[in-house]
Amino acid sequence: MKTIFYLTSLAIGSVLYACQPTPVETAQPAARQEVPTTVKAKVRAMGFSTYNIQTVDDGYIVENDIFLDKKQLDLAQRKQAIRVGSGEQYHTTSLVNNLPRVIRISVANNLPQVYVDATIEAINRYNAQNLSLQFAYVRSGGDIRVLAAPANAPYLASAGFPSGGNPHNFVRVNNAFLGSTNDATRVAYIGSIMAHEFGHCIGFRHTDYMDRSYSCGGASPQDEGEPPIGAIQIPGTPAGPDPNSWMLACIGNNVNRPFNANDITALDYLY
Repeated sequence: MKTIFYLTSLAIGSVLYACQPTPVETAQPAARQEVPTTVKAKVRAMGFSTYNIQTVDDGYIVENDIFLDKKQLDLAQRKQAIRVGSGEQYHTTSLVNNLPRVIRISVANNLPQVYVDATIEAINRYNAQNLSLQFAYVRSGGDIRVLAAPANAPYLASAGFPSGGNPHNFVRVNNAFLGSTNDATRVAYIGSIMAHEFGHCIGFRHTDYMDRSYSCGGASPQDEGEPPIGAIQIPGTPAGPDPNSWMLACIGNNVNRPFNANDITALDYLY
């Protein structure tokens, strides 16, 4: 059986067993802090699952790779629910606006070269689609910064959703888990992870948000929730599960997951 990683958080213990699903955004075993019930209630009200919710220094990681800062949780009581279908590509109620525009992305200097190469790989995948939203690599600053995750971070990579019409401004990657090997296979694999996280930054939800067991394994469905952040079906994408979408919650180790035809339809519809 192949190892599966959640494109979000995961415990390293799971990674050591090839037949166990493991989140593609998680790593070292860190002491798990108990999340207050009041916080969980706000997370549910925002439309996210509280399953395996994790506390980080500046907020919380939900659905294994989606970052919510504490201020965002205060929005939970002020938005309306949006109901949707159950198997297509999805976007949130928050998107990037003021199109056309260029989103600049930088990679922290303390990350190995493979993360620069993988970021450029992801950028090239988006730009090849000739969207109204283009991406550009810059050496520092920018609209999205790719940063190293904190020591002992319980996830492999994480990102948030747009705010105020702008993309979420950072992606964190756990280079201690993903490593520094720099070859074509690793660049394609980490590039797929980066493209997934950039997808969150511009407003995409997991393709299998309604049942993460589809890509992550497990006997029972894990519905990530809908309101009010939204899980809005994108017209023209399939009514059933899509086994190759770049926005599936989990991915196999060293798997290259470029955009498939349905992903391209979704990107072209939104941008």
